[in-house]
Amino acid sequence: MTGDTLFGRLEPLLEKVQKPIQYVGGELNSTSKDWDDADVRWALMYPDAYEVGLPNQGVMILYEVLNERPDALAERTYAVWPDLAALMREHGVPQFTVDGHRAVRDFDVLGVSFATELGYTNLLEALDLAQIPMLSADRGADDPIVLAGGHAAFNPEPIADFIDAAALGDGEEVVGDITDAIKAWKAGGTGDRDALLLALAAIPGVYVPSLYDVEYAEDGTIAQVRANRDGVPDVVPKRTTMDLDEWPYPKQPLVPLAESVHERMSVEIFRGCTRGCRFCQAGMITRPVRERSITGIGEMVQQGLDATGFEEVGLLSLSSADHSEIADITKGLADRYEDSKTSLSLPSTRVDAFNIDLANELSRNGRRSGLTFAPEGGSERIRKVINKMVSKEDLIRTVATAYANGWRQVKLYFMCGLPTETDEDVLEIADMAKEVIRTGREVSGRKDIRCTVSIGGFVPKPHTPFQWASQASAQTIDDRLAKLRAAITGDKALGRSIGFRYHDGKPSEIEGLLSRGDRRVGSVIEAVWADGGRFDGWSEHFSHERWVQCAERELAKYGVDLAWYTTRERGEFEILPWDHLDSGLDKQWLWDDWLDALDETEVDDCRWIPCYDCGVCPGMGTDIQIGPTGKKLLPLTVVSSSGAGQ
Repeated sequence: MTGDTLFGRLEPLLEKVQKPIQYVGGELNSTSKDWDDADVRWALMYPDAYEVGLPNQGVMILYEVLNERPDALAERTYAVWPDLAALMREHGVPQFTVDGHRAVRDFDVLGVSFATELGYTNLLEALDLAQIPMLSADRGADDPIVLAGGHAAFNPEPIADFIDAAALGDGEEVVGDITDAIKAWKAGGTGDRDALLLALAAIPGVYVPSLYDVEYAEDGTIAQVRANRDGVPDVVPKRTTMDLDEWPYPKQPLVPLAESVHERMSVEIFRGCTRGCRFCQAGMITRPVRERSITGIGEMVQQGLDATGFEEVGLLSLSSADHSEIADITKGLADRYEDSKTSLSLPSTRVDAFNIDLANELSRNGRRSGLTFAPEGGSERIRKVINKMVSKEDLIRTVATAYANGWRQVKLYFMCGLPTETDEDVLEIADMAKEVIRTGREVSGRKDIRCTVSIGGFVPKPHTPFQWASQASAQTIDDRLAKLRAAITGDKALGRSIGFRYHDGKPSEIEGLLSRGDRRVGSVIEAVWADGGRFDGWSEHFSHERWVQCAERELAKYGVDLAWYTTRERGEFEILPWDHLDSGLDKQWLWDDWLDALDETEVDDCRWIPCYDCGVCPGMGTDIQIGPTGKKLLPLTVVSSSGAGQ
């Protein structure tokens, strides 16, 4: 009976819920494979709504990589909204995949990709709806392996009781190793789940929490973490995919049926970042830099456009303008698609990597959307602390060039609550925004200049120099944002041209609990879910009061509290919950960089200077991979009529 479709039971429920199309499946480029032909079957989950989860590159890549294997099958599942969840419980319909509408519990693996820790309650909701035992200790041979991945997997300790394993780092190759291990275990026919967990733990990059014991000291800190079985590694290393041209995925990007957060086709042009921004977990854990070649990018763009019909191409990375051949990439693509409807976009661009030639290539077809820059910190002092080496003069010079060349809208992104931050640091954001408007009016001769200031609360993350830092309280962030709003709106001449968007400090406080938490935090997550917590990344569903009450109740039995995990500064020699999970970064180097932050000392990008011993390349047996290749995009077929004769 396993693998049977549930659609006949699901379909009558869909007319009673909002956005039923998100549960129907059948998207362009989705895959349907015969259940009985596969030895190993994966249900891949992004623990958020379809509109957020479908465009996720990580899930899309693994979906294709697995389905290209003749012995494997992969389908997708997303978090279901509370309206459908209630009906599913009422009618006995379990968590299902959107591809074949099969029960998630029938699959061998439930692989969950976490971009943010606020998705943890959605994991618990999915397990409950799937009728999979909530605790890994209660699962048997017929239950799926629950596998966590994504950036949050670099500290999966808060969900250690609910997952069977976590995959650290890049997923393209490790999912194949996991598939092989499960296939061999199934062929053995013993049904011994412990033997499977041991086999998974033997795979580099796979962490099995149940094979490690955590002991706590009297002061609440961790005394030790040790493997409880022979042969289990003391430290689990991350996986790194080195030659991105060998992994040109997704080749057939999914096209959503319902509106999604990104209506575009995206190509990852490089992975990793060595800029050294001290707040940025993504930049730290994805080292080293690995560039996709200019010809590989061109082929992926054309193949993706042919497969999807999208009219916008996003050139993705953590800092896309830092690709060593970005000028040739953008010019080549702009030449190629000049007379088509295809537009190009870069995500948030570093001020010091932006130039007007690049911007003009991106907007050559006449689409000139707003520009987004991320100074991150309001004052020069705080930007030294976070190693964001951008001066106010750099920013003003850049936006002046943009406004003078026809742009009308600039968005600036900042964080509030950074280590050592004062009210004055934050209020300098208002001064900077006003100067942007004044400069824009002056160089353009126009009054319709706009600047939007967008602010998020800072959350210290594992595997960064700020992993030891005290997190600013929610009240501190809210107070500073109120002062900043008053400073912007109080200026009648300039304030009307400045938009102000912010997130209050409360979700950041809970994200801080989850990002640096240990196994004791799992009881808080379960209590919040049991009390109705779902979709905590959505402001309309998030309840700070619920989290605070559950944390107070659940953590008291351990002698710790919410503040212990958030506003407490850690010491140099404290054992951190993730110390046995190796991102490649040397802990001493991170500590030294934390001291440099406190001294307001900046560190250069190691792509262009001698190595400064962060530990990744020698420790992981990897190396920075950057161009230039010397190749151009044009041997590829030119789509634009103007370029056809070149």
